[in-house]
Amino acid sequence: MSQRALACEGDTNTSSARVRWTTSISDRQTQTLLEEDSQYFLHQAMSTPCLDALESAEGIYLTDVAGKRYMDFHGNNVHQLGYGHPEILDAIQTQLAKLPFAPRRFTHQTAVDCARELTRIAGGELNRVLFAPGGTSVVGMALKLARYVTGNPKVVSLWDAFHGASLDAISVGGEACFREGMGPLMAGVERIPPPVRYRGAFPRDDDSDVHYADYLEYVIEKEGGIGAFIAEGVRNTDVQVPSQAYWQRVRDICDRHNVLLIIDDIPNGMGRTGHWFTHQAFGIEPDILCIGKGLGGGVVPMAAMLTKDRYNSATQISLGHYTHEKSPIGCAAALATIRVIEQQQLLLKVRRDALYMAERLEAMKARLPVIGDIRGIGLLWGIELVEDRKTKVRAYDAAEQVMYRCLARGLSFKVSQGNVLQLSPPLIITREELALAMDWLEDAIESVCKRVN
Repeated sequence: MSQRALACEGDTNTSSARVRWTTSISDRQTQTLLEEDSQYFLHQAMSTPCLDALESAEGIYLTDVAGKRYMDFHGNNVHQLGYGHPEILDAIQTQLAKLPFAPRRFTHQTAVDCARELTRIAGGELNRVLFAPGGTSVVGMALKLARYVTGNPKVVSLWDAFHGASLDAISVGGEACFREGMGPLMAGVERIPPPVRYRGAFPRDDDSDVHYADYLEYVIEKEGGIGAFIAEGVRNTDVQVPSQAYWQRVRDICDRHNVLLIIDDIPNGMGRTGHWFTHQAFGIEPDILCIGKGLGGGVVPMAAMLTKDRYNSATQISLGHYTHEKSPIGCAAALATIRVIEQQQLLLKVRRDALYMAERLEAMKARLPVIGDIRGIGLLWGIELVEDRKTKVRAYDAAEQVMYRCLARGLSFKVSQGNVLQLSPPLIITREELALAMDWLEDAIESVCKRVN
């Protein structure tokens, strides 16, 4: 598979630019750790070789073993509250001292409280919960529940979507770099084009995306046996934000055809969009909601599936049955996360930060021709770099140059689809820190523009 094909979910780490970055590291301890990591870990795309060796993390910052600090605008989307938030750590330590683990067949107050709080912030009819150790597992549970409830095993998903790395998750995912060499995957998956307006499969002059929902209905009617449609509320990797009209049309189609709508909000849930969950920004409600990542407060692996009481019918099968199904420390971390977001009014803060980001990034676009498109919601933004605004040819090399220039300054983010700078800072970031990061980013893009021209 080509380097460009591998540049999908994240930036490639085998390019010549990555080699130059690695060889530029002069700290011996860092080089030793990177060599040992490469020696002992099984190599895989986007993970090996590593970018740097970390020693600590606090707030919005990562610190490497040489003492260099990075503002983390990536964080694998677990860092809504940054790293080592004192209230999260206190909650975990308190729980560890009392009940560190709960075997299956037992419940406990922390788990019940956590489930209750999740149904409260989800609102509507999402009042049933199952926990799991990670988002991929939750996606698997959702697919199983949809099959059981509808009696229809087929699933519709979107090209370029990411739902996890297990075999069932990559079966419904749409990124080729995860399916390469895997052979036959889960049968009964139909993929359709995502609602992309900037360079979509079926662009419209009026910038509409509702017709992509019509394609969903066409496939449901032609294929038959469709039990579920799974999609991210907002595609996280390269930040594709559908319109409210699109999502309302999807909801209507699923209702009329008795297809369950599964929204994967694993990377964006817990406030990143300025709402607890992304679907709330579009005025709809899914039948099944998958959440994770930030749910564990940036410390504990924790995920959950939420659904409606009417689907509480799979009592004779095991949808999850995970060893850490009702993890006391995971539930304690999730409860503390909810509490901090509410106490610090972070949802309102994120919506205000979104206005600043939109204004700042649009101003960059107006004067920097390498920027083809700006899109985002809350504290999730994508900057698409192009060689020419008319042809929209992806500026792969420019995107890499910008990323490494920012890393050198102390700003870490990832590149998606080879040319999209994806920015997802912690929700606790101050306006001053956000402005400084945007200064560094603008300087990097401007310097690359000058080199290109």
